[in-house]
Amino acid sequence: MISRKSEREITLMQEAGELLASTHTEIAKMIKPGVTTQEIDQFVEKYLAKHGATAEQKGYQGYPYATCASVNDEICHGFPRNEPLTDGDIVTIDMVVKLNGALADSAWSYAVGEVDEEKQRLLDVTKTSLYKGIEQAVPGNRVGDIGHAIQSYVEGENFSVVREFTGHGIGESMHEEPSILHYGLPGKGPRLKEGMVITIEPMVNVGAWQSKMDDNGWTARTIDGKLSAQYEHTIAITKNGPKILTEQK
Repeated sequence: MISRKSEREITLMQEAGELLASTHTEIAKMIKPGVTTQEIDQFVEKYLAKHGATAEQKGYQGYPYATCASVNDEICHGFPRNEPLTDGDIVTIDMVVKLNGALADSAWSYAVGEVDEEKQRLLDVTKTSLYKGIEQAVPGNRVGDIGHAIQSYVEGENFSVVREFTGHGIGESMHEEPSILHYGLPGKGPRLKEGMVITIEPMVNVGAWQSKMDDNGWTARTIDGKLSAQYEHTIAITKNGPKILTEQK
């Protein structure tokens, strides 16, 4: 069942989203060669606690961390670690914040130090693809319109879109219907209606779109060892168009 949220529920989710966005703003200040994703994870947990919030994914199906930290060829669900980031890495930090019972979800990819042209272009294309998907998140459109906009743009830039992991509805729980594919055909899939809240979170690869799973049972990485990036926002579908609940100031 696809749920639609009240104005009050969306307001609470936006408050969670604003805290999440401010967390990413603080993370951006930390990203540099020598920092560890374990240090970032510990900072996030303390920062959220200071603001009366918690990291929703910690403990979710046994996941042990406050964030996912995916480096270079890791697509998603990378474990924070004590290995320092190095100059030229790219890293995606993904988290779900719970504040006053409301949830918000956002991932952001960061360049560590100086990155080469290919990595910067991957980051730029992935971020742009997110906003092209968001443009389609209006009442009356269908989920396929979002995916088609993302896929058309990304493949036009000679990158590929991950198929195995999708966006989703979000509300009382972290993952709700509908699934938001980042590929597909326009005019297909569930219709978007006012009050729906979804995540759009394209994962874009330099090489093939397929993934393989690490032995930890969580971390997905590219099948060919090439780079991957991801950007994600939580979006409310409103009569006035898409409302980004996790937009960074």
